[in-house]
Amino acid sequence: MRPPNLFIVGAPRCGTTSMHGYLQQHPEVFMSPVKEPHYWCSDLFPADTLATHEEYLALFSGADARHLRVGEASPTYLFSKVAPGRIRDFAPDARILIMLREPVDMLYSLHQRRVLVGNEDLLDFEAALVAEAPRGQGELPARGGLYRYREVGAYAEQVRRYFDTFGRERVHVILYDDFRKDVATTFRDTLRFLGLREDAPVDLSARNESRAIRSHVVHRLATRLRRLPLTQGLGARLVDLNTKPARLAELRPEVRRQLTAHFAPDVERLGALLGRDLAHWSRAAA
Repeated sequence: MRPPNLFIVGAPRCGTTSMHGYLQQHPEVFMSPVKEPHYWCSDLFPADTLATHEEYLALFSGADARHLRVGEASPTYLFSKVAPGRIRDFAPDARILIMLREPVDMLYSLHQRRVLVGNEDLLDFEAALVAEAPRGQGELPARGGLYRYREVGAYAEQVRRYFDTFGRERVHVILYDDFRKDVATTFRDTLRFLGLREDAPVDLSARNESRAIRSHVVHRLATRLRRLPLTQGLGARLVDLNTKPARLAELRPEVRRQLTAHFAPDVERLGALLGRDLAHWSRAAA
């Protein structure tokens, strides 16, 4: 067993599943078979839902001397305020991968994913946005910390935390725009950052595409089963069987404009932090 020294920290719905799958194929990489342990973000999940330290390390029991990089992918780590420091204390020489997407698209996709896996009871995205404040005050139920959608989409401070904690030379930021446009080049750049062979054969097919619920009756049953310890596995299997590939419905233009305007100042700060022109992320606000 070799402890992890590579962490894909998010953001959610920005290609982290694909990157995990691509790296998993590389002969010099061992990736946790459980994609999202969420072990280091104790501020977002109840302690009794997280693995013990021994259980966490057991995820990497298959890693050996062949594997220059041993990693995991938990997209909640970017939003977590405690994860950067906890990861640094455990693995000070770790390499960090951050993947970012235009925030409105990311949040809309995140909401749909949370609905599919039973972490979001409000099926309507706009209703979930309205519920952020009462959920934060305990007036409505909430599962996990990612119900704070607008905060999750404000990337600049989240990225800065990792830069400040690990130094920029140990953090590689990938924009979803680049990832979709030229996945091969983006992946080679990632391998170079990780100090890995660039000629290893890897299938770069798309993964974790958008899905929709087949039956809301089955979905409600699967959600209840998934929340009970003894039937959690059955509930997760039902969730998978009860979904189908589907494109997300278009977000109402007025909602998109409002959210884009909300995020525009943060997008500007993020662009300055990364040295990238992200003005196209804010054009819908005009």
